[in-house]
Amino acid sequence: MSFGYPWVNQKNKESSVKKIRSVSPITRNNWILDASLFLAALVTILSGVYFLIFPDGGYKGGRNPYYGIQILFEREGWEWMHTWIGLGMVVIAAIHLLFHWKWVKNTTVRVWGTLFKRTRGINRASAMNIIVDAILAFNFIVCSLTGFYFLFFPEVKGGGDLESVFLFSRTIWDALHTWSGVLMISAALIHFVIHWGWVTKVTRKIFAKAKADEVLTVAPNLFNN
Repeated sequence: MSFGYPWVNQKNKESSVKKIRSVSPITRNNWILDASLFLAALVTILSGVYFLIFPDGGYKGGRNPYYGIQILFEREGWEWMHTWIGLGMVVIAAIHLLFHWKWVKNTTVRVWGTLFKRTRGINRASAMNIIVDAILAFNFIVCSLTGFYFLFFPEVKGGGDLESVFLFSRTIWDALHTWSGVLMISAALIHFVIHWGWVTKVTRKIFAKAKADEVLTVAPNLFNN
């Protein structure tokens, strides 16, 4: 019993809190980076789905029955989010690649050795992860490059747009952007499922540590009162 000895309660509380295992700075930074990438991708995907369901063009009562429909924001707002938050997603993804460059380099060497030099093989789980990441990376690059095309060569209302700039017509660029985005989302979902254990484990630790730090901060004031 520790009635009348508040510092004993505080000491026990601190001892219990310190037992919570914290994550390493590298793991914490990876989690923050991945969480930022996830949120940026989520907004970009939702705005992309908006444009997929509600394409531009037509006129009231014309061939586009969804012309003029507003969902949460005006079309310009969705365009702003898709463009600039999408650009932010590209920047975060580039930083993500730099953080994991050593893994990318080592994995490339292992795959090359397995395919051409008959070195030690890669297990099934690693092979699946590599294939999914390769599909994700390829479609991300295609989606990003086609996105930059629309950023630097926007459509001119009323005609006169740059229809044949850079190899393809605007329609082809639009199709590449749309379907590479669909494949990228599909691969990202599989990637997320593969790493679900890591995501949940690290997330629990980070929030548990944050709550523990809050307890350590508040507890002394409670015992002093």
